[in-house]
Amino acid sequence: MSRLRTAAARWAPHLRRLRRLRRLRPRYPRPGRTGWRRWVPSWRQWLGAALTFLGLTTAALTVAYAATDIPENLNAYATQQDNVYFWSDGTPMARTGWVRRQDMPLEDIPEDVRWAVLAAENAGFYSDAGISLSGVTRAVWRTLGEGDTQGGSTITQQYVKNVYLNQDRSVGRKFTEAMLALKLDNRMSKDDILEGYLNTSWFGRGTYGMQRAAQAYYGKDVGELNVSEAAFLASLLKGAALYDPALSRANHARAVERWSWILDRMVDIGRLSPAERARYRTFPEPLRQAQGYDTGKQSDYLVELAAQYAKKAARLTDQQFDLGGYQIYTTFDRKRVTALTDAVTKAREQARKDHPATAKTAHYGAASVAADGRILAVYGGPDHRTQGYNESNATTVPAGSAFLPFVYASALDHGVRKTRDGAATEVTPQTLYDGDDGIPVMTPEGPYWDRGGKQVKARNDGGEDHGRISLHRALALSVNTPFMQLGMDTGLDRVRRTAEAAGLLGSSFGPQVPALSLGSATPSAIRMASGYATFAAAGTHVEPYSVARITRNGSEVRLARPASRRAVPAKVAEQVRSALRDAFALAHPATAASAPRVTGKTGTTQDDTAAWYVGTAASVSTAVVAYRIDLAKSLEPLPLKGVAGTPADSVPYAVFSGALGLD
Repeated sequence: MSRLRTAAARWAPHLRRLRRLRRLRPRYPRPGRTGWRRWVPSWRQWLGAALTFLGLTTAALTVAYAATDIPENLNAYATQQDNVYFWSDGTPMARTGWVRRQDMPLEDIPEDVRWAVLAAENAGFYSDAGISLSGVTRAVWRTLGEGDTQGGSTITQQYVKNVYLNQDRSVGRKFTEAMLALKLDNRMSKDDILEGYLNTSWFGRGTYGMQRAAQAYYGKDVGELNVSEAAFLASLLKGAALYDPALSRANHARAVERWSWILDRMVDIGRLSPAERARYRTFPEPLRQAQGYDTGKQSDYLVELAAQYAKKAARLTDQQFDLGGYQIYTTFDRKRVTALTDAVTKAREQARKDHPATAKTAHYGAASVAADGRILAVYGGPDHRTQGYNESNATTVPAGSAFLPFVYASALDHGVRKTRDGAATEVTPQTLYDGDDGIPVMTPEGPYWDRGGKQVKARNDGGEDHGRISLHRALALSVNTPFMQLGMDTGLDRVRRTAEAAGLLGSSFGPQVPALSLGSATPSAIRMASGYATFAAAGTHVEPYSVARITRNGSEVRLARPASRRAVPAKVAEQVRSALRDAFALAHPATAASAPRVTGKTGTTQDDTAAWYVGTAASVSTAVVAYRIDLAKSLEPLPLKGVAGTPADSVPYAVFSGALGLD
């Protein structure tokens, strides 16, 4: 009993409190009240209910805030950008990618542009907590009442919606948006949030971000916008379909009204002086259409080459590159590309007139490469959209007699051996060789026999005999027979190594037989131009490259620079150039008189499947090749049948001279 009394005494105070709490229990009808007052809770009950609701709401919001994690994966459209390619002069050339967006660091966006957006969307951005309670309440009310969610979002909330959430309209999405906005406001600086918002917002005309919007509507970069133009772009955030003036007269009227309001709002918040505002009374009419890039024909061949090189030199995976955001500054010279394209187009049109049957399968590849390795121009084909096959980079047809300079250079560098184990004998430009047609190709042991048991003989174009002739003059006149024997005497392995050191790819070479000296290798126009550029660079070779620099969102991307290497001694390179100058002068004396430093040489094949012209001018090497292939049937070269002209009237030379303005 004593224990029970002790326990009762201990719990008595708690029981008394419980009895007092019972007063809060609703009692209906309420005693001591009459009429409708009998059914109305007391002020204590109202207070208890309000405090309970507030406590539960606070607890629920606290739990929700703690449970909300900022997603690691952003929306695809929030991270994907386009890649932009520039000509060598820095002007835009092309863009690639599904999303037209380029990130810009906040410091590169003028302050007036930023405040035009803030005035339009969220003037209190730098002082708010990331959300607007009144705005959220209004949006929820509209959703429940009218099935819509409009207005009331801070810039932080809009940024959250852009990069983390989908665009569905529901109370749940609005609540998640608010929680994420609160958390993001605590995690990120206001400047970082504003930068992200300006780079991910939709502005219409297929563009995301202020940079692309500035280019689409005014044809300039965001850093060149004035405050009036910025105010118009800020109006688009309300809905580009309603404010793009190019879409309708009603849109134009709305855009003018909102543009004026934004400028006035900037004055109200102290970000634009009345005097400055007075300067902007005329609406800054945007472009009727977004400026496009000349993609599809030649520029797509250029983009293809540059993209391949960029990924390799910057060590980027396809996935990284496809996410976009890269600015690729190419080595392509717009004027040279235009001139080369015009020259080939003229040749194509002439072929259609002169040889309508065979012209359908005619192909022309061309490239210009500087002595320092820069690819300045290429002609890849008539239209990349219909023929993705890049003729400037194709290794399809043999080099023919355009390969002779590499044989000559190798012999000048290494000398010749008349016996298998004998010492090398020096070769000079004046060294004499037999230039007659049909002479047998000799080895130290005697005539060279092919696998079919037939003695191999060297042939000249047209079967001409030239007797004993110096190597310099043989190259100038493109006499084949001396060089077929010279390659054997030098060593075909050495000839091949010299050609590879000068720029030709080892994969373009076939069997190491006497025909190698007459150009059985199948280099591309780019590689042939690169090889001749080595002679123009005093024997130093730099691997051809198409990208000078890359940035991503303003930051430099490190590139592996092409290394230079000594291919042949400078003296040998000059001796080759001297012979090539004479080759050009003998074939085109009138042009050579006004262009004494131009070098050049034709290239023909004995089976008439390819015609080349390769030469240099002002330390730039240009290679042009014409050939025939019916791509619908096979990659086997077909006879030219006059499509490439004649040795006296060569189509590749016409393209070469037209592109360089030598005519």
